Amino acid sequence: MNIGRWFQLEARGSTVRTEILGGVTTFIAMAYIIVVNPAILAFAGIPIGPSTVATILAAAFGSLLMGLYANRPIAVAPYMGENAFIAFGLATLGIGWELRIGAVFVSGIAFLLITVLGIRTWLANSISPSLKYSFAVGIGMFLAFIGLYETGIVTSFVTGLPPAVLPAADSGLLLAPAAPVKIGNLADPQVLLAIGGFVLIGSLMYRRVKGAILIGMAVTGLAGCVLGYGRLPTPAWWRCRSSGITIWARSRSSLIFAVCCSSRSCRSC
Repeated sequence: MNIGRWFQLEARGSTVRTEILGGVTTFIAMAYIIVVNPAILAFAGIPIGPSTVATILAAAFGSLLMGLYANRPIAVAPYMGENAFIAFGLATLGIGWELRIGAVFVSGIAFLLITVLGIRTWLANSISPSLKYSFAVGIGMFLAFIGLYETGIVTSFVTGLPPAVLPAADSGLLLAPAAPVKIGNLADPQVLLAIGGFVLIGSLMYRRVKGAILIGMAVTGLAGCVLGYGRLPTPAWWRCRSSGITIWARSRSSLIFAVCCSSRSCRSC
């Protein structure tokens, strides 16, 4: 099969090398969802193992369908706003995570129906361009804030403060601080590494270097490993045999392992 002809690369002014480089860059840029999505859903009580597997499978199959069926250069992954709505928005209703997942399933069926009936296109066209841009800007600012917080550039306002100075109500519970966040310790080596990585990416993009984001992330990650700020996770593989088929999973709590274990014939390696 001719990949260039299948994806119409020449007609779109692209090459196989460009598409591979773009795909790798996109994957690394959006791989944060593998960690962030389960972490947010954990606030709703959803186990991290199954939610991690579901996140990966949704992104993998969604992206494959987008590329092979729709033939569009768009990567698909779970929506950041939706997980926050499940974890915090629906919490006000006092329902368990099972019902929240059920609500997501019902909404998925609704989206499928309006797409098949052609209503989705009409709804999308009825939204003003400025509002569409605001969606992307809002999500981008949300992700930027997560990055700033995780790297330590900004931190919680109460970090480093003794408990005695924190405001408390008459019930003894802590109140919200005067400000939610503050500037972190800019002298911290890990913070300087994050800032340096951002400056490197910006400089490469200014010079129009191809793969600037990918190069910047790779160099920053490698520097972090060399300086001892990063470590690889310890592999923990588990084997399951069912109906003559052997399935391997990274964690016993993963969705694949849970489904396979229904046969009660699992063994650890």
